Amino acid sequence: MSEQIEDELFFSELRKKEFSRIDENDHCYLDYTGGNLYPQSLIKKHFDYLNLEVYGNPHSGNPTSQLSTDKVNEARKKVLNFFNAEENYYCVFTSNASAALQIIGECYPFDAQSRFLLTADNHNSVNGIREYCKAKKGTVKYSLLNYEDLHINKQVLEKELNDSEYFSNKLFAFPAQSNVSGVKHDLNWIKIAQEKGWDVLLDAAAFVPSSTLDLKEHHPDFVSISFYKIFGYPTGLGCLLVRKNKFNKLKKPWFAGGTVSLVSVQYESYFLANDHERFENGTVDYLGIPAISFGIDFINEIGIQRIKTRIKSLANYFKTRVENLKHSNGEAMIKLFGPSVIKHKGGTFILNFRDVNGNIFAFENVEDLANKNKISIRTGCFCNPGIDEVNNCLTTDELAKYFTSHDLGNYHDMIQFLGKMRGAIRVSLGVATVQKDLDRFLEFVSTFKDKTVE
Repeated sequence: MSEQIEDELFFSELRKKEFSRIDENDHCYLDYTGGNLYPQSLIKKHFDYLNLEVYGNPHSGNPTSQLSTDKVNEARKKVLNFFNAEENYYCVFTSNASAALQIIGECYPFDAQSRFLLTADNHNSVNGIREYCKAKKGTVKYSLLNYEDLHINKQVLEKELNDSEYFSNKLFAFPAQSNVSGVKHDLNWIKIAQEKGWDVLLDAAAFVPSSTLDLKEHHPDFVSISFYKIFGYPTGLGCLLVRKNKFNKLKKPWFAGGTVSLVSVQYESYFLANDHERFENGTVDYLGIPAISFGIDFINEIGIQRIKTRIKSLANYFKTRVENLKHSNGEAMIKLFGPSVIKHKGGTFILNFRDVNGNIFAFENVEDLANKNKISIRTGCFCNPGIDEVNNCLTTDELAKYFTSHDLGNYHDMIQFLGKMRGAIRVSLGVATVQKDLDRFLEFVSTFKDKTVE
C-alpha cells in the first residue's frame, strides 16, 4: 500500500472517529485558518479532567491551589517541548494571540530612537503594535511584498534592515505563514535580521497548525501562538514565547495580581516576578490551560509532519482542479492570488470568482450562496489589509485621499469612494479536511459557469 493511500485511509478514519459531527450535520467546513475544529477525544478528556478533582486558584499554597499549579506547569512544559524551546524560552499564557502581541506593543522599549519594521503581510494584531511605537515617537516602516507571488521582496527588506543602523531599539515583525495567502515566509529572515541588530517578533499563529516550529533551529526573540488554531479548543488561550536573553528588555509599565513578588503601598514600590508570571496578569485560566496538554497529545499522536504532508497533498489537489475550472469561452472561473506552486505555502487560498467576461462576483454574494449550501468559507480582508491593498492595486495616494477625507469609514464605503475592489474569498484546509469537502466546494464553483455579474 502506497504512503499516500495509507494517509488517505488514516485521515478518513480520523474524520469518522474525531470529527463525525461534520458529516452528521452535512457541513462543508473550509475555514481552518479562521478556527480549527476540536477532536471529540480532547473534549472528553477535558470533561473527565474537570470531573476528577477539586481545583483552586493557583495563587496559594493550599492543596487545590497546588494541584492547579502543577497542571498549569505541566501544560507550560508541554508547550515548550512542542516547540523545542524548554531551555531558552519562557511560555507566557495569554487570552489569545492578540493579547500576546499586545504585551510586545506595551512593553517593548520604543522611544524616539526606535524603529518598528514589519512586512506588508501581517495580521492587524501585529499592525496595531505600530501605534505603541508612534505614541513614543518611534519610527514605523513597512516592507512591501512582491505583487506576483505575495512573497517578501528580498531586495526591499534587505535595504530596510540595513538602513536602520542609527536606531537603538529595533523590532522586526513578520508572519511565519500568511493568514491570507498561505505563503510560508523564509524563517532565515530571523537570523539575517538579528545579525543586523534587530529583535525579531514572529507571528506563528497560522504556521504551527500544520508545520514544525523548532526554536532550537530558529531563534526569534518573541513568538505569538493561538492554541485553538492548532487543535480547536480551548478558544480563549494563546501564549507568548519570550527568549530568555531578551526577557528583561520588555519593560512592563504596570503591575497586577500575580505579576509581582512584593508590593508596598506606603512606599509605593514593587518587585516584578522574574519569569513568565511577570506578564500573566491576574489569575490564569487554570481550568482551561490543562486542555492544552490534551490538544498537544492529540497532535503528537498524529505527527505534525504527517499533517503537513497531508495538507500539502490536499492543497495540490485543490489548486490543480480550481485552475482547470473554465467557462465555456475558456475564461478561468477562479482568480487565485499568490504563488504559482504549493512548495512554499500552506493550505490557505485567497481567490475571487470570475464571470464569463472576467468580471468579479461580489464576495458577499458568493458567501451568501455558500451559506445556503452549508459551505463555510471566509470573506473580506481577513484582518490583513496589506495583502488586500496589494491584490487590489490600491496606491498610497488613494488610501491617503480616503482616510484624510473621512472621520469614519469601512471598506464598502472605500469601494464606492475609490471605485476599486476590496476583499476576497478565503478557503483553508485542516487536519479534518477530506477530499469530498474540496469536491463539494468545486461543485459549488461550477454553478457559476457561464454566468455574468449582474
